[in-house]
Amino acid sequence: MIDPGTPAPGFTLPSDTGGDVTLADFRGRKVILYFYPKDNTPGCTVQACDFRDSLPGFEGAGVAVLGVSADSIESHRRFRKLFSLNFPLLADQDHTVSRAYGVWKKHKVFGMNIERSTFLIDEAGNIERIWRNVRPEGHTKILSELVDGGPSNHASNIRDT
Repeated sequence: MIDPGTPAPGFTLPSDTGGDVTLADFRGRKVILYFYPKDNTPGCTVQACDFRDSLPGFEGAGVAVLGVSADSIESHRRFRKLFSLNFPLLADQDHTVSRAYGVWKKHKVFGMNIERSTFLIDEAGNIERIWRNVRPEGHTKILSELVDGGPSNHASNIRDT
């Protein structure tokens, strides 16, 4: 189990933007690493579009956004194009990274799947904050407030550790 203050598990994953993305590439910047269950589903679409719309604020604060699911690169590319997404989507098809972050879990209805979770990784590559089992609606607002130094403890929307 990973906790705030511990090193974020490193990874290299294929990206829908081409090539591979490595967490170490972002050393010196904060990273919002968010895991989501499935491309082009209602909740995941709401969440991805919220990240799309919030990206200028995150980038303005020097924070990178990376989305991860078990979908293929081709699925990610269709999802990106359909919703004009503006941040990389990474394919964790063998669930190695999802397992390392503790988000590959048994779901009551869908069997094994990713638990919607977000990790804020600091400039040194350590876990700063963790939100598990988040609701897609409003989550990026909470992250934006945190990045901007505003209030961030909205328990009604997140389980924060």
